[in-house]
Amino acid sequence: MFELKNYQKNTLAALGQFLQSCRSIPVAEAFHAILSTQNRGNEQYQPVFDEAPCVCLRIPTGGGKTLLAAHAVALAGKAVKDSDAPIALWLTPSDTIRSQTLEALSNARHPYRQALAHYFGDRVEVCDLESLQTISPHDVGKTCIVVVATIQSFNVTDTARRNVYSFFEELAPHFDNLPGHLSANLEKVIAADLQNQPYLTVADLGRVKYSLANWLHLHQPVVIVDEAHNNRTERFFKTFGRLNPCCVVELTATPVAGNNVLYHVSAQELKAEQMIKLPIVLAEHPEGWRECLRDTVLTRDRLELIAQKETDYIRPIALVQAAPKGNEATVDVVRQYLIEQEHIPENQIAVATGSQKELTGINLFERSCQFAMSSPWRRSKKAGIARLPTCWPPCNRSTHPRMWSSYWGAYCACPTPDFVNRMH
Repeated sequence: MFELKNYQKNTLAALGQFLQSCRSIPVAEAFHAILSTQNRGNEQYQPVFDEAPCVCLRIPTGGGKTLLAAHAVALAGKAVKDSDAPIALWLTPSDTIRSQTLEALSNARHPYRQALAHYFGDRVEVCDLESLQTISPHDVGKTCIVVVATIQSFNVTDTARRNVYSFFEELAPHFDNLPGHLSANLEKVIAADLQNQPYLTVADLGRVKYSLANWLHLHQPVVIVDEAHNNRTERFFKTFGRLNPCCVVELTATPVAGNNVLYHVSAQELKAEQMIKLPIVLAEHPEGWRECLRDTVLTRDRLELIAQKETDYIRPIALVQAAPKGNEATVDVVRQYLIEQEHIPENQIAVATGSQKELTGINLFERSCQFAMSSPWRRSKKAGIARLPTCWPPCNRSTHPRMWSSYWGAYCACPTPDFVNRMH
């Protein structure tokens, strides 16, 4: 498991102390006590979910928010519910990030999953909303269950039209023999459900709805909210109030009004831990895109020689964003140049466009993998071509690429970031 940086340890310590205090004193008082140690005692706590603590951890981009979130699952489960097998609802701002997070948390070799395993060992189940129905009632209370979903999956006004609020007979065992005080606050089948789920009848009206949302409500999940600044709406608060969270931990680099910022990590702290990768050098190539690609190959090869001296397996990656069709340096042209002029083997080049997805299903951490990522930092209609840490986003002239020579920069498939930090 990755050794946490000092600022990450301090962040988790503040969160743990706050949540533990919430068991004996009001949330606002616990919040004020933590902020007083940071000379921020004049900031007020904003109640969000009744008595459930809701705080935000402000971590600059590149500071390891997701890794912290993985550690926070166990910390919050123990502090708030005194549970060694908590249920966590992990919310992401988009389906792309949901898929990436789900894959990482499901991969035993990934640092995020290793963070969970540090606390729970093999007692971890990671699923999405679709596969949650396969969770056995016997797993609840014995296994840490992490449900990864998008915020949009829950954020609706008409719950009858969203699957997460739908009636699923497969969930019936989870609702067997519920005492009245628990079933009283669960959503019931209403007339609108009969219209959207034809197999329900009038006889079902008023029954406890066997829904994913009710299942979550029943078990009071730890809610992790990624990119929390995107969600400060009345609908958001109403939606997640339905889920009865035991606590909400938000993470963002850019909090907004209403985020209860419990702990703030500064850019200086990241720099002190060598997490800010400097220097970043932008070098324009007036000779043209071919010369830029030539420097790409030379830089990557030089870094490969350095990487070979490391005890851990490291594969340098080069990223190239080609120009769109109608320009000179298109995907096909760039690919042909790399093969014919730079003598790059075809099996070391992967094309990632809207129609070509040669990286799909590829595990970049495997030694046998020859591919790398392409254009992962933004979505656009421009195509990408990648070779196995420099990358070249286009400048304002689409046929004239600009070189970004920051070694791995923020985009690295290398499993040992400490080596990357030493490079900078």
